[in-house]
Amino acid sequence: MQIQPDILENNPRSMAKQGVASMLAVALVLVSLAAFHTECSAHRAANPDGHTKGVHSIGVCNGVIGNNLPAPSDVVKLYKSKGINAMRIYAPESNVLKALSGTGIGLLMDVGNGALPGLANDPSAAAAWVKANVQPYPGVSFRYIAVGNEVMDSDGQKTILPAMKNLQGALAAAGLGGRVKVSTSVRFDVVTDTFPPSNGVFADLDYMGPILDFLVSTGAPLLVNVYPYFAYKGDPQNIKLNYATFAPGITVNDDGNGLTYTNLFDAMVDSIYAALEDAETPGVKVVVSESGWPSAGGFGATAQNAQAYNQGLIKHVGGGTPKRPGPLETYMFAMFNENQKTGDPTENHFGLFNPDKSPAYSISF
Repeated sequence: MQIQPDILENNPRSMAKQGVASMLAVALVLVSLAAFHTECSAHRAANPDGHTKGVHSIGVCNGVIGNNLPAPSDVVKLYKSKGINAMRIYAPESNVLKALSGTGIGLLMDVGNGALPGLANDPSAAAAWVKANVQPYPGVSFRYIAVGNEVMDSDGQKTILPAMKNLQGALAAAGLGGRVKVSTSVRFDVVTDTFPPSNGVFADLDYMGPILDFLVSTGAPLLVNVYPYFAYKGDPQNIKLNYATFAPGITVNDDGNGLTYTNLFDAMVDSIYAALEDAETPGVKVVVSESGWPSAGGFGATAQNAQAYNQGLIKHVGGGTPKRPGPLETYMFAMFNENQKTGDPTENHFGLFNPDKSPAYSISF
């Protein structure tokens, strides 16, 4: 599979900083659970028109930063053989789109961060993008277009909403506006004050508010990357491994909403819902656009922990969170270990499968 330049910059696990500060409050509280009850820091699935029935809660991100990965046709066969009904890709890839055609596998497709300025500045560029990357593939079950992935610089953030509007207009003009939803994928730390979850608010409402208003107007969900692994890695003395990996043994109460939490993932997601309520956009749904745990390469990155978290996630999201019961559409990161990713060594070990398609550890869907 050809590696596009955009993918190299748009598919990072730059999440080491994600939510760690906001999770510290959770960590401190967990230390004292034996002494007293405490409050925790830390949806429903957003299904587009035409996909309300039969949408599985779990999809898997198909990262391609490697030189030994299977051909797109083989990748799609593996998704089908495992019963994985949704995929995320980080830029349009014609061979992948061709392989997906007619399969019914739902698709979350990123535009690539490098495309944002052009899409934001020129509606005709958005129309050309839709014509090149969506319209030629009527057999692909497009669910969402992600306009930006974890865009953190202020200049880049300024391009997101104009690009979203232009793409929405282009999809509508192509007769696809009701079927394909336009959103953006954000890091978890766009939410702050997540202790307890009921206190969650957006850190920069001037940035997020207009985006949320757009999502309200179109019925699209907010895409959020949620990684309990990085919170645990940031403070393992206080954030308990059991709580981070869906294992039993810890119960945390949030007196603000009267709910009880048994895992960090739920607490993090419910803090997003609290932030949406604070922003007066409670109707915006949440899709977890990435979540995973590495199996090697760093602290806490073992096959045992990765299996516990990812298998727990698969079993858990069908029931949603304490605040929002019901299926929570979630995309696991990632399908394969990618040998050309840079940064922390764990970056090469988020895969559920090895490049030869053998399981990285035991996992079932």
